[in-house]
Amino acid sequence: MGTMRVRHLHGDRFEIDVRGHVVAVDQPVEDGGTDTAPTPTELFVAGLTSCVGFYARRYLVRHGLPDEGLTVTSRFEMGAKPARVADIDIEITLPEAVPSDRREALLAVASHCTVHNSLTHRPHVRVGFADGAADDTRASA
Repeated sequence: MGTMRVRHLHGDRFEIDVRGHVVAVDQPVEDGGTDTAPTPTELFVAGLTSCVGFYARRYLVRHGLPDEGLTVTSRFEMGAKPARVADIDIEITLPEAVPSDRREALLAVASHCTVHNSLTHRPHVRVGFADGAADDTRASA
């Protein structure tokens, strides 16, 4: 089981500690933040985008193909009621030397990365209090 700790710094700025790595989140100025870091939503999409890239690179390396120049770009749109990421478009740019007959297999591998699998096979999410409040006070999704 992985564990992360998120600590409030000030305003809308938080610090995320993941295995000793520290990442900050904030909100844009127009949303009341100070725009010193990505938003949690942007990190969510970045996690998916980087996971696709990781799987694509591992495919290239496993098959002795070049990985220099591999780029993954994502675009996302928000939805309302409830507030959420409603649409994500991810594009993989492969190095020129990757043969076209490898593209379909690479896409199959990259599109089944751990984060994408977690979105298509939703995890059970519980939100509760650290003080041991009864389980029936937890919100689930």
